[in-house]
Amino acid sequence: MAFDYDLFVIGGGSGGVRAARTAAATGAKVGLAEEFRMGGTCVIRGCVPKKLMVYASGYSEMFKDARAYGWDVTDGPFDWSKFRSHLHRELDRLESVYRKLLDGSDVAIFDCRATLKDPHTIALGDGRDVTAKHILIATGGRPVLPDIQGAELGITSNEIFNLEDMPKSILIIGGGYIASEFAGILNGLGVAVTQFYRGAQILRGFDEEARGLVAEGMRAKGVDLHLGTNIVDIRAAKDADFSDSMGTPMEQGKPATVASGGGGRGIWVKATNGIEQVFDQVMFATGRAPNTEGMGLEAAGVALGRSGEIIVDTFSQTKVPSIYAIGDVTNRVQLTPVAIREAMAFVETVFKGNPTPVDHDLIPSAIFTQPEFGTVGLSEEDARAMEPVDIYCTSFKPMNHAFSGRSDRVLMKLVVSKATRKVLGCHIVADHAGEMIQLAGIAVKMGATKEDFDRTVAVHPTMAEELVTMKDPVRSA
Repeated sequence: MAFDYDLFVIGGGSGGVRAARTAAATGAKVGLAEEFRMGGTCVIRGCVPKKLMVYASGYSEMFKDARAYGWDVTDGPFDWSKFRSHLHRELDRLESVYRKLLDGSDVAIFDCRATLKDPHTIALGDGRDVTAKHILIATGGRPVLPDIQGAELGITSNEIFNLEDMPKSILIIGGGYIASEFAGILNGLGVAVTQFYRGAQILRGFDEEARGLVAEGMRAKGVDLHLGTNIVDIRAAKDADFSDSMGTPMEQGKPATVASGGGGRGIWVKATNGIEQVFDQVMFATGRAPNTEGMGLEAAGVALGRSGEIIVDTFSQTKVPSIYAIGDVTNRVQLTPVAIREAMAFVETVFKGNPTPVDHDLIPSAIFTQPEFGTVGLSEEDARAMEPVDIYCTSFKPMNHAFSGRSDRVLMKLVVSKATRKVLGCHIVADHAGEMIQLAGIAVKMGATKEDFDRTVAVHPTMAEELVTMKDPVRSA
């Protein structure tokens, strides 16, 4: 059977675009459909705009630091409208770069939704059908609102970049990296930030000592973080919300407060800890779902998991031999660089005749909380559940913050196998932790031992030198 394309990619995010370009470089005829904007979550509504907001939010503390270092500077108000306009111009530029890369690779672009009709046929939103020998699903994921009454009053991380005005106050619900990152960002931009998380500590699944320091640092910077707390009621605020007439009596003698300065206008929230408060905005960061609905996947024979994710094997192949999937839509590791690596492994396997399983082991990652958190490998808790370990750890006030009078502290931590002396995990809480963990990740991935770290001469004066100067373990487990 003759096909229209050797490969058809559904989804124009980082993974889909990389797969399309590299497959086309092998001589394959490739098509790609994207229904929204080229670049996907990372470029348009995720990593890139978020990191630019991280940069913007950091200047509020930089002004204070500058004065401590002798600069005569004056704080000014943050101009959200000016920043947002610049931000969207930058996103437009990046989207055009993605399009040029695809055009330069001779990939046919279809700006429309695409769904499956059968294992080799794609139905395009413009009414056409096309066929392909191989189909790659790279449609990513999306934030979802919780299934509670009133949730529609809130926003998600998708909408935060498009707000007309910066709120005076916001409640962020969730304790994962998205919730915690935006808590720091908005706090730095001058918003009164309250964060509710139902768990005992934010950043579940990460090293307990590190996430504890992140939480302490967030509180020190002004985030009103409430752990073990969830909402029980959310409504559009009205004057009646402040009386017993709505069946919401003031608990423990505490009246509802208006955080927005809006005279009762906004969103009224009641929490499990008795707090009743009005906020300008409520942001839910309580989960994401794979973009698989209405795509015809099950009719084509593709198996889905309980959360709607596409089930694939180690080569990213579904149970339908002609259909593959990569990235967040598979709900394996939801990181942009991982999707790109999965794309490269897919092309090696399918178009270069070199079967390449996806390697999800020892992936470095950075969480752009404030303070920043970089991590690779096992947490202390996970490592000690597997084998005896030595823990090397230090916490200190870095030189730059000590001089400026900030209270920020740094954490440097190595989790080391007693048996092999390999560094099983590295965890850093510090300014630029993401930059440091990228380099430390190379050593951990190569199987470096604690003695390899010890043999490395320190770069002084730096924060990272502590990674190679910790001589004795602080504890064993």
